[in-house]
Amino acid sequence: MNKKLNVVKLGLALVLLGLVFGVGMGISFGINEDMYKDFIAEGVAANPEVHDAKSKAKIWRYAQRAHFHATGIAAFSLGLVILVMFSEMKARVKAISSVLIGLGSFYPLAWFTMFLLAPSIGRDSAHHYILTEIFTYIGVGGLLTGAILLFSSLFLGMFAEDGDG
Repeated sequence: MNKKLNVVKLGLALVLLGLVFGVGMGISFGINEDMYKDFIAEGVAANPEVHDAKSKAKIWRYAQRAHFHATGIAAFSLGLVILVMFSEMKARVKAISSVLIGLGSFYPLAWFTMFLLAPSIGRDSAHHYILTEIFTYIGVGGLLTGAILLFSSLFLGMFAEDGDG
């Protein structure tokens, strides 16, 4: 088991970091939800020219989405990494696939970035901010590519071990 686990350890670490981020956000909501809402209200009040009546609620929803996506993506990514670990893929492909799946943990950071930026620059600007887009492309692209490698192995027999895995 240890040899199998070592192959996917980096991807597993990324997934677990994503899970810790999501659970940590949930805990912080429970401890002090007003901290988030006050941050939003202060930013909207300081920059009224980039906001409308819906801004506070929508920006609060960005924080919630960061939490929901972090825990949800981590939960199913954990399952995918376990499937990678026990698949018939070559060790190198397992390592690559697990890291790509683990990169899915970057997607919730896009929502968190929008939450952090929107009070000062507006919702639309935060949505199209370069860091938001980078997190989105890395997260979604990595997760989809890693899942495609896994599914190709499981259902098409691709990337099979050649005796050294």
